[in-house]
Amino acid sequence: MAETDLFLWDHPVSPFCQKVRIALREKNIPFQFSTPRGTGSGIASNMDSNFADRNPRLEVPTLVVDGGAVKIFDSTIILEYIEDAYPHSVPLRATSAVDRARARMIEDVCDSQYEAANWGMGEITTFRRAENHGDLAEKLKTKAAEHVGLIQAWLTQQLGDAPWFGGETFGYADVCVWPFVNRSSSYGLEPKPGTLLGDWYERAKQRPSVKSVFDEFLANTKGMSVAYEAVQKGLLKRQYRDHRLEWMIKTGGMGIVKEGMEKDNIRFQWPS
Repeated sequence: MAETDLFLWDHPVSPFCQKVRIALREKNIPFQFSTPRGTGSGIASNMDSNFADRNPRLEVPTLVVDGGAVKIFDSTIILEYIEDAYPHSVPLRATSAVDRARARMIEDVCDSQYEAANWGMGEITTFRRAENHGDLAEKLKTKAAEHVGLIQAWLTQQLGDAPWFGGETFGYADVCVWPFVNRSSSYGLEPKPGTLLGDWYERAKQRPSVKSVFDEFLANTKGMSVAYEAVQKGLLKRQYRDHRLEWMIKTGGMGIVKEGMEKDNIRFQWPS
């Protein structure tokens, strides 16, 4: 494929997008990327038409292939595509069926339960959803920290004493775990230095593919106050999809969901 064949609609802070950029860089696959105007707003009329066209979920990451002939959304599907489409590049998937299944299992936990707890912390700290709900903010932060701790303990078991989740070689599961552990660091919930998972996190950060994504992440977290203002003005509707909605309800945040619906500054997954 030509160098211009791959274009990634992306956001530097999104762990789902970070997975894709790390994978593409690990595999030395050239690509271009950009953040679409209005991303995350859930309002198609505010978005780049080239991004919104044939992309009903209006989500990043979205990989554009062959000059726009194909658009692929969902980070897991994108990772599977680049493994299939570039068989001669550096492989990320393990060779055995058991190891591949284990990596997919780790990815699924990170994409769902782990992402939900991180996202909940963001809703409370960055977007201040619990400001008018008494001591709910502290209760939700405590729950998020508890859940992150449990998930990190499980990930530590999966890692064991190997340098990487795939054993001696950096691979698919490492690509999928690192962005979520890194997101926890925004809230002071990263694994402690000197622990197996903490040392893995720092070791991965030294890889050029991960280091570049980390630098892009840091450069863009400074603008989160703008995102808060956009939510207050109704220009950005935070997506309360599947596992995120479940997390908010099961931790006692049903009032936050109701308030968001009344103020029309949350949204649900397409079709809605």
